[in-house]
Amino acid sequence: MQTLTVIRRALAYLFLLTSLAVAAVEDPQQMVRETGDRILAELDTRKADLQSDPSLIYPFVETMILPLFDFRFMSQSALGRFWRDASEQQRHELTVEFRELLVRTYASALLDYTDQKVEILPVRYPPDATRVTIPTRLQAPGAPPVPMDYRLRLNGEKWLIYDVVIDGVSLVTNYRSQFAAEVRRSGVDGLIRTLASKNQRVSN
Repeated sequence: MQTLTVIRRALAYLFLLTSLAVAAVEDPQQMVRETGDRILAELDTRKADLQSDPSLIYPFVETMILPLFDFRFMSQSALGRFWRDASEQQRHELTVEFRELLVRTYASALLDYTDQKVEILPVRYPPDATRVTIPTRLQAPGAPPVPMDYRLRLNGEKWLIYDVVIDGVSLVTNYRSQFAAEVRRSGVDGLIRTLASKNQRVSN
C-alpha cells in the first residue's frame, strides 16, 4: 500500500509538470522547473475551492494538463505489437479510455499533494534531440527519495510527455503487460471494454 501511495504521488507530480508542450527551441529541463512551479502556484491559489469541491480538480486537469500528453503515442506503446493489427477505430477508442483511466486514477492525488519536494537532476542532450529524459528525485517527508525519469518526445513543434519511469518501473511498460494479457483473453475490443468498465467504476 505504501508503494502504491508513493507511485500515485509521483504520478501526481508528473501531472504538475505537464505544461511541457512548448516550442521546440526551448529547453525541456528548464521548462520542467519553471512550469512545475507555475502549476503548483495555481493549485495553491485554488486550494480553498478544491477543498470545498474536490470535483473541480477534473476541469483543472482537462484544461491545463491533458493537451500536454502524447496519449496516442502512450497508448500505442502500451498496446505494443497489438497496435499494428488494431483498426483505426479501435486505436481511437483505446486512446480515449486509456487517457480517462490515467486521469481518473491519479488526478485525485493532486488534492493530497503537500510537502513533497522534487529535485531536478543535471542532464545533457544534443540540441537536435527529438527525445529526452529528464531525471528527478521525489522526496516525501519520512520516506526515502524516489527516482523518477520523465520521457519526452518532440511532436511537431512541441515537447510532450510519453512515459514516466518511477523507481525503475516504466508506467507504459507496466500497462503493456496488463494490456497484452487482456488482449490475449478477449481481443482489443475486450481490452477497451475492460478499460471503459474501470473508468465507469472510478467515476461513480
